[in-house]
Amino acid sequence: MNSNTELGEFLKVRRALVSPAGDGGPRRRVPGLRREEVAVLAGVSTDYYTQLEQGRHKRPSESVLGALA
Repeated sequence: MNSNTELGEFLKVRRALVSPAGDGGPRRRVPGLRREEVAVLAGVSTDYYTQLEQGRHKRPSESVLGALA
């Protein structure tokens, strides 16, 4: 497993553990936040976040990693 894949797996697991605020919305098929929601919170595009999660982006900057943390 390479570090890109490890980062992607970590992001997926962490995203699944975070509940959306206000639980009064429609039921979700998958637990946790949607990729779009994480991207907005981290200040990155949904496409970029998806690339990180899928291990397709080589080197995210420290500021992006900090925002995701």
